[in-house]
Amino acid sequence: MANSKSIGVAFEDQNIIGADNISSSGVLGYTAAAQGTVTQATSKSTAVTLNKSAGQITLNNAALAGNTAVSFTLNNSLISTNDTLILAIGSGAVADPTAYTIYVSNLSSGAAVITLRNLTATSRSEALVINFALIHCA
Repeated sequence: MANSKSIGVAFEDQNIIGADNISSSGVLGYTAAAQGTVTQATSKSTAVTLNKSAGQITLNNAALAGNTAVSFTLNNSLISTNDTLILAIGSGAVADPTAYTIYVSNLSSGAAVITLRNLTATSRSEALVINFALIHCA
């Protein structure tokens, strides 16, 4: 990548202008070293720890009743109170990809509380994979 400028975790032909803008005509994201994976051990409310800027959380396949929400903690030493954590359901909701919503319900230094809600009327027992990316705001 002859035109690339290294800025840590971002890659692919960035055009950096001062400290205010990052623009790219290609992909802007995290290197493989900045990503990780973790799997919940016991239930959908079990806390997980992953000290990476981006990655995937595989949720436990325990049942989640219809019209019910469950929260769990993502412990991550890179999170600060000024950050933004982006979440998306990456896979696992095979029967109905619109069955769930996921959001950050609390963010503190070193941790985020993530809430998953089953939007359907029926119980679901899927091992969802949640993609996340941290945007650090100093």
